[in-house]
Amino acid sequence: MHAASPDRMSPEVTRTPSASAMWLRAISMTCAAMLMASCKEGVLDPHGPVGKAERVILYDSTAIMLAVVIPVIVLTLVFAWWFRAKNRRARYRPDFEYSGRIEMIIWSIPALVIVFLGGIAWTGSHDLDPPVPLAESTAPLDIEVISLDWRWLFIYPHEGIASLNRLVVPAGVPLRFRLTSTTVMNSFFVPQLGSQIYAMPNMVTRLNLEADQPGTFEGLSAQFSGDGFSDMRFNLVSMAPEAFKEWASTTKTQGGVLDTSTIAELVKPAKAEGAQTYAQVSEGLFDRISSGHMAAVSPQRGQ
Repeated sequence: MHAASPDRMSPEVTRTPSASAMWLRAISMTCAAMLMASCKEGVLDPHGPVGKAERVILYDSTAIMLAVVIPVIVLTLVFAWWFRAKNRRARYRPDFEYSGRIEMIIWSIPALVIVFLGGIAWTGSHDLDPPVPLAESTAPLDIEVISLDWRWLFIYPHEGIASLNRLVVPAGVPLRFRLTSTTVMNSFFVPQLGSQIYAMPNMVTRLNLEADQPGTFEGLSAQFSGDGFSDMRFNLVSMAPEAFKEWASTTKTQGGVLDTSTIAELVKPAKAEGAQTYAQVSEGLFDRISSGHMAAVSPQRGQ
């Protein structure tokens, strides 16, 4: 009597997914998660004219590139299927060297892609140039932005107030920014409004944005600047113009003065911890910082 083989004794055989299947599943889940995250609060969900125009450029550029990528993928699969070993109808031509028609096709398509992408980049870079003012249906709001280690300071020069780590703006009003830094270069970016731009020491950069509806949008620094960089975030709170005026009036009654001594404390490296407002701002403070005429106490970074 022969012993039963192990395969016959086991009614079911456990199958484990192959390594390639597991990798494919992981990549698919990661891409889906990234797409959902970007659509919820990123550049694909804009809330301003600049962000919406940049999304159109992103979509157009993707469509132009897919016009090459998709045919290449499809033709790769078609060629692999047609020239398989079992297909006797496929012609094997080992002496083939050159075809002018094929050369024309494979070089003209990438050339057209470069022309189209270059045209989009050229037009977009001029239409959405950060210093270019937006179409003004109402008077713009001036905001001065100072990059600290590792916080953001916002000054409203005409209102005479300032805010730390929280930017409050009126919805539907053009925002006219002037930016500088007290130490190293940082990058000011509100993804849902568009146009990332650098804030640099002893220099002033300009940016024009607008939030077209009330809401809270996350702002961040997109330039690594030390230990507290990952927490260098702020909320841009867009509210109705009447609510903004009320907020500015309330801020003026809450006390706090932003002057030279206050700046000397703020330039010391410290991680962002909540928001703070100032009811008074020394006149010309931003210009003195951006021109380097204010001697700022700057201890060892990272302490």
